[in-house]
Amino acid sequence: MDLATFLIQCLNAVQYGLLLFLVASGLTLIFGIMGVINLAHGSFYMIGAYMAYALAPAVEQWLGGGFFTVMAVGIALSVALGYVLEWVFISYLYEREHLQQVLMTYGLILVFEELRSIIVGDDVHGVQPPAWLSGSIPLGEVMTYPVYRLFISAVCVAVALAMWVVLARTRLGMRIRAGASNRDMVRAMGVDIRLLYRVVFAVGVALAALAGMIAAPVSSVYPGMGSSVLIICFVVVVIGGIGSIKGALIAALLVGFVDTFGKVLVPGIAGVSVYLLMAVMLLWKPEGLFKAG
Repeated sequence: MDLATFLIQCLNAVQYGLLLFLVASGLTLIFGIMGVINLAHGSFYMIGAYMAYALAPAVEQWLGGGFFTVMAVGIALSVALGYVLEWVFISYLYEREHLQQVLMTYGLILVFEELRSIIVGDDVHGVQPPAWLSGSIPLGEVMTYPVYRLFISAVCVAVALAMWVVLARTRLGMRIRAGASNRDMVRAMGVDIRLLYRVVFAVGVALAALAGMIAAPVSSVYPGMGSSVLIICFVVVVIGGIGSIKGALIAALLVGFVDTFGKVLVPGIAGVSVYLLMAVMLLWKPEGLFKAG
């Protein structure tokens, strides 16, 4: 493997890992802070990808905007969706057993898949990146790297920094961390824990949908795309530590490198390399790399 190929694979691993982090961060927030096993989280990734495909014509016609306008509208819709879902369904699951949480959120997967089939159909669709992001940068004499993949990485890094600032430096972040530690005490101090959890769930949905929107031009848009990303994101959450944003970031990058270089160096076992990593982590640190916070 020459230097240019190695560099390209490193960039691919970082981009994939950061995209996984964007999805897994919402999952670890919902799972670690709210205590809800949300199997429907991958469906929010799928919804984001389909919004990137379906909203573009309407946004261009009515708002006259392009890619970023579509993203802004999609994020607003996903926040509203998450808020309503938490209010109507998830809010009744906090005191229930995990089995009931699994059954409820699995039912949401079936509903979302059926609605997707009715509204958009079962075909595979492509989403074009903006023209100014459709070029490539040279790496070596013959290899190039797409600018749009670098854009994906930049967006994920910006979101990660924003999440760190909110959770570590703001009053809202303090309330979220306190609610994760002792829900009853936070409620006794006058904080509306229901509203707080509603906001957390809406943000988690928006993060997954944002990941789907920015990934759509790279991976295309197809039925069932949320199922595969859900499994790998649970792996990220387990490795990083349930409820830990920092752990999710480091674990996602680890998974990205293991998966990418596994496919290049040992393709015969690449499919199980990530799960081997998770098994080693469970043996070494069953609680994950970091605790919630």
